[in-house]
Amino acid sequence: MARSEIQTERMINYFIDATTELIKEEGIKNISIRKIAKKAGFTSSTIYNYFSEVSHLVFFASMSFVEKYLEDIANYVARSDEPLEKYLLGWECFCDHSFKEPEIYNAIFIADLGEHPEDLINYYSSTYQSKTIQLPEELEGILLEQNLSKRSRTVLEKYAEKGLFRKDDIEKLSEMTILIWQGMMTSLLNNRVTYSPEEASKITMEYIRDITYGVANR
Repeated sequence: MARSEIQTERMINYFIDATTELIKEEGIKNISIRKIAKKAGFTSSTIYNYFSEVSHLVFFASMSFVEKYLEDIANYVARSDEPLEKYLLGWECFCDHSFKEPEIYNAIFIADLGEHPEDLINYYSSTYQSKTIQLPEELEGILLEQNLSKRSRTVLEKYAEKGLFRKDDIEKLSEMTILIWQGMMTSLLNNRVTYSPEEASKITMEYIRDITYGVANR
């Protein structure tokens, strides 16, 4: 790796690490370019040489907070041998963790980044040719909304082949499931409901199970 590439990767690390620390200390709502620059020991203008806006830094920094979810998903899925139930248990794990840290998951899945997350990752990866800015492999297939939707459709297509779903229902079911989760997440963040994380997860999963089995059994 050339010296300039090493320097670039080091700078990116400084700013992402500083953002991560600020999220731990003050929460996402209180993040600003000025605070990140001060934490990292650089000027705000230096940050803009590497990142277009603060939401991009928050997006990448938030990835480090989802390790517990990634560790837990195998345990959730192992609770059942029934394929469709495994699919739903995967969603249950996602709901349980995301509603405990709504600001983190909102930053990854819902917040306005100015562009699509996949385009954002591809831009930074191609611009800096740095592994620092790339998602861990398991995150690429699970956490990005579009990939989550694709992943859901892939699983549901297997059941369609077995006659559990009509192929025409897969796209709608996948989108409805994601919209249910997004709706609860947005309601929590905007203080439109007073549910605890556990209550929010339970209610959301009731809706997801109802529509999934409803479509499967019709």
